[in-house]
Amino acid sequence: MSPLAPAVPPRPLSLAFDLILAVTLGALHTAAYVYTEAWWLQLLCTGLLAWRVASVPAPRAALLGWCFGTAWLVAGTWWLFISMHRYGGLPAWMAALAVLALAGVLSLYLAAAMYGFARWRSGRPGLDALLFAALWLLAELARGVIFTGFPWVASGYAHVDSPLSKLAPWIGVYGIGFVAAWFAAWAALWRPGLGLRGLVVLVVAGIAAGMLHGVTDPLRFGTPSGKLTVTLLQGNIPQDEKFASEHQGAALEWHVKGLLEANSELVVAPETAVPFLPQQMPEGFWEALSGRFAHGDTHALFGVPLGDERTGYTNSAVGFGPGRPEYRYDKLHLVPYGEFIPYGFRWFTQMMNIPLGDFNRGGRNQPSFQVRSERVAPNICYEDLFGEELAARFADPAAAPTIFANLSNIGWFGNTIAVDHHLNISRMRSLEFERPMLRATNTGATVIIDHRGHVSASLKPYTRGVLEGTVQGREGMTPFARWASRFGLWPPVGVALAVLIAAAGVRWRDARRRAAP
Repeated sequence: MSPLAPAVPPRPLSLAFDLILAVTLGALHTAAYVYTEAWWLQLLCTGLLAWRVASVPAPRAALLGWCFGTAWLVAGTWWLFISMHRYGGLPAWMAALAVLALAGVLSLYLAAAMYGFARWRSGRPGLDALLFAALWLLAELARGVIFTGFPWVASGYAHVDSPLSKLAPWIGVYGIGFVAAWFAAWAALWRPGLGLRGLVVLVVAGIAAGMLHGVTDPLRFGTPSGKLTVTLLQGNIPQDEKFASEHQGAALEWHVKGLLEANSELVVAPETAVPFLPQQMPEGFWEALSGRFAHGDTHALFGVPLGDERTGYTNSAVGFGPGRPEYRYDKLHLVPYGEFIPYGFRWFTQMMNIPLGDFNRGGRNQPSFQVRSERVAPNICYEDLFGEELAARFADPAAAPTIFANLSNIGWFGNTIAVDHHLNISRMRSLEFERPMLRATNTGATVIIDHRGHVSASLKPYTRGVLEGTVQGREGMTPFARWASRFGLWPPVGVALAVLIAAAGVRWRDARRRAAP
């Protein structure tokens, strides 16, 4: 059969099989984001999807892509149900429907990508694998950017412990997703009779990946700066008590006690560790807290909502340090429905009992918090999903962060896989920028991550505790930091579009050859 032959019509009654297969693969795909040693599962599921959509007409390919994507996102974000139902008070059926609807809408991007692949593939395995990867990349970029973006469980995060992780400082998480999709599709589409070139490339790529994975300390793009002793607080405050007036005093007391008793050079408390608005704080509280850090060697960084009814509120981090003015960072990338209300959805948020649900945004490139010789760049909650936004802080290399600090509260989502997912997201940021990441969270994961993406110290999630350790800051710029700080995500968009143009050119040339007498 010619490599340019049309797709084989699906067997009769195979639609049910296809749908079940797509849903199963999508759900299994998510396991690699928690059990990162099973990164190969992401390749397997993606390859099987590529194999199937290459064998069916475009409309069915779109349906398979939608089913795969919906199962992938439901399995990866089902914990949103807990925040809406248990803590928001939304009826269970409505919360479940909301999770399904979110996953279904976001999977339309993958459905469109699979339609395009089935419609435009040429029958050449190498080119078709690139086409599949380019469309996969565009679908992930669309999900990660459009309507403020929701890149949770982007495919590259499954490879934080795989050989492909060594590519992170070069091409970032979306680039890793592209390479993984290309590799999986080529393996799935290659078949005997089409020549040995594809097989040779796959074998060589596999060997190179294995060798790369064995390199424990590949080429680094930075140098050590200074070391800091750090204290990270994990209050494990139940979410249904965190903003309840009768419990706020106890929550505040524990965090303040941890801040005041720390003897390290930097102590970090989680998002909204101080749960009071400024006008609600006990008289003299702020002055006494800032006065504690006006002298000595200890700096403090903690989460607190700021603002008033007239100017609006912000989800912020405040820093105190000896001989320094008060530092403030306002969260830039807000969570839809939880921190801002999308146009036309106020009725939905009003059905839930979620406090502090409409914040103002902070600036895009806010300065870092100076702690001795180190520049500590805070990010709050899921802001560390957006590596291109963190990259903006590297526009001026002389002011670039030497350490990241994530302040989070995953207590909204219960004892679920959200904690593991978020930890691996932070690890990917460390790999992309070769910067350590401190994570001070309410329920976990409270950890110290080094510049190689390794967890060097941690607390057990869902416990109350104090983590003490040392973090080594880093200077220098990775290739990812350089291009993402200047151009954002336009380079991967350009790569994907270039592949699509090249594939169109090959199809046009093949069509002319077939039409020639």
